[in-house]
Amino acid sequence: MEFKVLDLGLVDYSLAWQKQKDVFTEVKNGDRPSTLILCQHHPVITLGRMSKKENILASSYALKSKGIEVREIERGGDVTYHGPGQLTAYPVFNLTYLKKDIHLFLRNLEDTIIEFLAGFSIKGERRDGLTGVWIGKQKIASIGIAIKNWITFHGLSININKEDLINFTFIRPCGMDIKMTSLENALYRDIEIDNVKDKLVESFRRKYGESNLT
Repeated sequence: MEFKVLDLGLVDYSLAWQKQKDVFTEVKNGDRPSTLILCQHHPVITLGRMSKKENILASSYALKSKGIEVREIERGGDVTYHGPGQLTAYPVFNLTYLKKDIHLFLRNLEDTIIEFLAGFSIKGERRDGLTGVWIGKQKIASIGIAIKNWITFHGLSININKEDLINFTFIRPCGMDIKMTSLENALYRDIEIDNVKDKLVESFRRKYGESNLT
């Protein structure tokens, strides 16, 4: 399947959310091919459809003082954090051209992240019954999607910069008592997000360019 790439750079969550909706409508109407949206967000906590507000551990005052927004959205999953130290990818993909299988799509997103990490000689792993990718006992990537008319939106985020991890302490990520890690922690060096975007796009192209996804 061919898809276009749209890089929004560092953007407010609400603007990226609206852009997803606009792209979704264009893909649905056949005015645009499937599109991979890349971005980074200003600090925001998002609550998916399965979220419990008690998984936000900080008060609204504390979050506001840190400049962290809170948004309730239509993706699956529980609470997560997005910030400028993450590489976020929103595949607005028409599954009619792939396979109409939601669970397979989630596993393929995990495969894409695992391949991305392998490019840095890092072993990413799944956890039975959970969604996302771990390095050892620490989680590096989160996934939460929505699907309508067999077109996907929302997507995944990979922690790149270690400084951004502190904001995960304000939540129970994905409703679990887990520790998050980053690519910088795994590599013991600084990483510029702009320098790794192409590697993630390449992983998407290798996975979703295949004619028979399994």
